[in-house]
Amino acid sequence: MLARLREMKKIPIMAELKFFGVTYALSWALWTLVALVPPGTPLRTALFLPGTFAPALVALWLAPNRQELIDRLFKWQVPGRWYVFALGYLAAAKLAAAIALRMVTGAWPALEPGPWLLFAGGILVSTPFQAGEEIGWRGYALPRLTQRFGLGAASAILGVIWAAWHLPLFFIRATDTTGGSFPFYLITVTAISVAMGWLYARTNGSLLLVMLMHSAANNTPHFVPPPPPAPGNVFALNATMVQWITALFLWVGAGYLLVRMRRATVGFGKTVG
Repeated sequence: MLARLREMKKIPIMAELKFFGVTYALSWALWTLVALVPPGTPLRTALFLPGTFAPALVALWLAPNRQELIDRLFKWQVPGRWYVFALGYLAAAKLAAAIALRMVTGAWPALEPGPWLLFAGGILVSTPFQAGEEIGWRGYALPRLTQRFGLGAASAILGVIWAAWHLPLFFIRATDTTGGSFPFYLITVTAISVAMGWLYARTNGSLLLVMLMHSAANNTPHFVPPPPPAPGNVFALNATMVQWITALFLWVGAGYLLVRMRRATVGFGKTVG
């Protein structure tokens, strides 16, 4: 343990702090301006998108080897099972939760309406846009945190940071998370971050695969919750039964992967791009 602590002290931490600090400052400043602009206006989009791309922009600014990060965006030659993992992980958790709810209550949960082809198209169209986050979170930050804390802890810590970065969007009108439960969001996003950390490691640092998984997580049909009991109280811990069951399955998967990570050889661990 002491040897591990000594090794951690040798790893500079200022690069991580600078990355997270500048990313938060840039995104939150732009999103604060978004809150002042009426929904549906071009100016709102012009301010919102740079905020979502801040992790990538800051990472490319700070990275000593920008080309390596860019090359990881096109790392597609990985075993097919990892494409299945990326596309199906969250869908499998939601299916398991729906089956569990059916067994307990006798009723299926309500799903977000829309044709399945629309959701599939959403995954394909939005995957390239996930580079705006994943170049920063998994490409730049995760390898550095892994050197300091190990892959499992780094993936969980990054999940907390990643979820907290979204906090202003819970207060801004007309976003996907407006008025939602931030604590519940934090719980689920941290579990997903563990799975994405595992995927990134097992594909030897493929940003394309974690972008695909990020897009699949955003576009897999959501369970439709009832109106929040306390509108505006984003720090209330509330969710439907099926959402809690989904979170449970996500953490069962995350727990299994965290155990596997303790024994894993991380291919990108010495490459901090």
